[in-house]
Amino acid sequence: MPAGMLIVGAGECGARAALTLRDQNYDGPVTLVGDESHFPYERPPLSKDAIVSEREPLPKFVGDRQHFIDRKIECVTSTRAIAIDRASRSVALANGSTLRYDKLLLATGAAPRRLSLPGAEGSRCAYLRTYDDALRVRRALGSGCHVAILGGGFIGLELAASARKRGAVVTVIEALPRILTRGVPEEIARVIDARHRAEDVEIACGRSVLTLREDSTGIEVGLSDGSSVTADLLIIGIGAVPVTDLAQGAGLAMENGIAVDEQLQTSDLDIYAAGDCCSFPLAIYGSRRVRLECWRNAQDQGVLAARNMLGAGEKVSAVPWFWSDQYDLTLQIAGLPDGGTRIVRRDVSDGAFILFHLQDDGRLMAASGIGSGNVVAKDIRLAEMLIAKRAMPEPAALAQPQVKLKSLLAA
Repeated sequence: MPAGMLIVGAGECGARAALTLRDQNYDGPVTLVGDESHFPYERPPLSKDAIVSEREPLPKFVGDRQHFIDRKIECVTSTRAIAIDRASRSVALANGSTLRYDKLLLATGAAPRRLSLPGAEGSRCAYLRTYDDALRVRRALGSGCHVAILGGGFIGLELAASARKRGAVVTVIEALPRILTRGVPEEIARVIDARHRAEDVEIACGRSVLTLREDSTGIEVGLSDGSSVTADLLIIGIGAVPVTDLAQGAGLAMENGIAVDEQLQTSDLDIYAAGDCCSFPLAIYGSRRVRLECWRNAQDQGVLAARNMLGAGEKVSAVPWFWSDQYDLTLQIAGLPDGGTRIVRRDVSDGAFILFHLQDDGRLMAASGIGSGNVVAKDIRLAEMLIAKRAMPEPAALAQPQVKLKSLLAA
């Protein structure tokens, strides 16, 4: 059997790559290897719909078994890839088999950062990465349940909102002075903080966890200010780390994840990496090397990696885009806000607003918006297009809601 295309990592990124190979009329073998028993599914619903839906939901599949059979994609589930032999261009699996490749894509994603404290792996502690993790959290929640959430980032706050919808009592513990310190402007973080407090979520910032003590009645979380929180469940959401052990074992270059070039090629010309596991130079930001943990990046890079495995030679060009749904609020960010030195605010409607992040020379680097539903979605999309064009719109025009961003794009 010919070697063909091998993809390790059966999440959104890996699945999109496999399907794109077929969309590009590649007719050789395509094999997708994943360590979960489920076929590829989307992860964003895990902190939201998987928790709050009335009935226990199935994963939101990228494609079911029959879809992959129809596309002649072999899915190897419930087993890990444990070693790459670059000389023979083969990958050893934990089930004892070996798969050869012509080109290999590593789409191994990221894993929750573990809390390095005694008791952090106890029965009343939970992490969220997989569908099975989400089911465990879902089954533990209920009216009157007290859940403590360690980490005031996207995952922690989305879980807080979901837990409140299920009737749980919620305490969020954040070691830094405010929530959402990573990539979210303070002005927007304040809106989200206030919304959670309005839903009776207790938010304890500036306090780190020193001790964990679990017994049959609950888990006591000892904090750095001398106080403690006693809960039925502690969900730990303190960030994610790229899954790189396979790549490191093969001697591939590393830099905040698997280091790839603008075409997602690693230091081995026959091996590519895409999604949460890799860092890459982003030309639109002066080839600044970034690693993005977001759904659309996983989609986009899965498609791009597949095309480049077939010789397209295309470079990463997408503007980073993030979003988070909490209660009735939707936060959207296009670009990298920390690249700006000046902020211009545009008030949209009903308390919604967008912050435009500009460089000293006037170039638009990012746009951050928040509001109910999709009220900021169109303008964030237009801002994304302005960022891609490296536009320098007039700050006064950005501030005026009656000036349509589409007219600035045309200009």
